[in-house]
Amino acid sequence: MSDAGGTADDTVLVERRGAAGFLTLNRPKALNALTLEMVRALRRALDAWAADPAVTRVVIQGAGERAFCAGGDIRRIHEEGSAGRHAEAETFFREEYELNALIQRYPKPYIALIDGIVMGGGVGVSLHGSHRVAAERTAFAMPETGIGFFPDVGATYALPRLPGFVGTYLALTGERIGQGDVVAFGLATHAAPASAFPAIRDALAEGRPVETAIGLHEAPVPGPVHAERALIEACFSADTVAGVLTRLDAAGSDFAKKTAATIRTRSPTSLHLALAQMRRGASLSFPEAMRLEYRILCRILRGHDFYEGVRSVLIDRDGKPDWRPATLEAVTAADVDAHLAPMPGEPSFT
Repeated sequence: MSDAGGTADDTVLVERRGAAGFLTLNRPKALNALTLEMVRALRRALDAWAADPAVTRVVIQGAGERAFCAGGDIRRIHEEGSAGRHAEAETFFREEYELNALIQRYPKPYIALIDGIVMGGGVGVSLHGSHRVAAERTAFAMPETGIGFFPDVGATYALPRLPGFVGTYLALTGERIGQGDVVAFGLATHAAPASAFPAIRDALAEGRPVETAIGLHEAPVPGPVHAERALIEACFSADTVAGVLTRLDAAGSDFAKKTAATIRTRSPTSLHLALAQMRRGASLSFPEAMRLEYRILCRILRGHDFYEGVRSVLIDRDGKPDWRPATLEAVTAADVDAHLAPMPGEPSFT
């Protein structure tokens, strides 16, 4: 074990092997969900390895077979915010976003070996690196609108840059996509069976060229969402959430009906914010996108829907959130603008 950033309880395993630094998210029972301590451990290791000429590449992976990383420790954040300890929750997100920005500008190859669930915070510590290898169990999603939150960890930058408005589809619906679609849409740069990951790790540790180590496997067949890309582009290019729903209703296919029904269960405020992110994010730099997300985050933590969404989905699990406002029409442009407005003293994320 390296001293470059391990934590006292080993929730992040930090190891230097040959030419590679290995980071293993090690909370398999919690689907490797990120805590503040884990974020800080990852940052320490990455800072140390950036300055170490003996480390020529970094590899991040998740322990266990169920998840790479299913997100952040939402229950803890819910507890802090519900108790009015907003500064504690803001600290987690600020440092998480700073970690995302570091990964995005990291000076060495940063390879995520993704097997199982990759959502929310797990997307943030994988998607912005130079190489993302998706295994056959990969299940990607940004499900935040379903808990009254918003697609963060750099989604404002990354999702609008996906082809054919598929990023808007993912942001509004929160639907999961598998290995084939993840590769087809460019969310992963490579694919490999999970059984090949040990050999990939060995090759990376031996110092072989990164593309040689990870690029020897065939791309999977695109998945079912890719097959709907024409409909997605036609519907999710609308200027408003109501417009998206109108087009989906008019399309009338089973996919369109299911997609519209899913959107109608999401927080109306979150839907408006997510669409604003997707439309603005395409022209923002990465630091600008992270600043926008931090503004939204600070306002969301002082609102209603996030706490109600977590209660409904993760705590009581009744599936009956009381969104406020309850309808898309009741969310005003001023409400959205208030979430997006600049704040004094906000982090730069550069």
